[in-house]
Amino acid sequence: MDRCQGTAEEGRICPRFRRAAVLLGRRWTAEIIARLLAGPHRFREIRRGVPGLSDRLLSQRLKELEEEGLVVRRVDASARPVQVAYALTDRGRQLVGAVDALHQWAHDWL
Repeated sequence: MDRCQGTAEEGRICPRFRRAAVLLGRRWTAEIIARLLAGPHRFREIRRGVPGLSDRLLSQRLKELEEEGLVVRRVDASARPVQVAYALTDRGRQLVGAVDALHQWAHDWL
């Protein structure tokens, strides 16, 4: 695996780390990912599970996560009414360790 050279202690932050931190640090993104780690959810299920999250912002975050290849939007056109669900991709599910570690840290220290 290709790792960035340098450490924060040396005053150098890896550009890939910075990109990941900015993406996951956006408001509500970590909560959305944590919700989807439990399995696919419909828009309203995600919305209800993340108090304070507006429809507009949820839609924006889901689009961003889709563009990054972390979330896939699945449409079941055979259902009436049409059903749309969001799920993590393999790439998105690889965040389980990071989400679990953050959850444990928050439980221990906050």
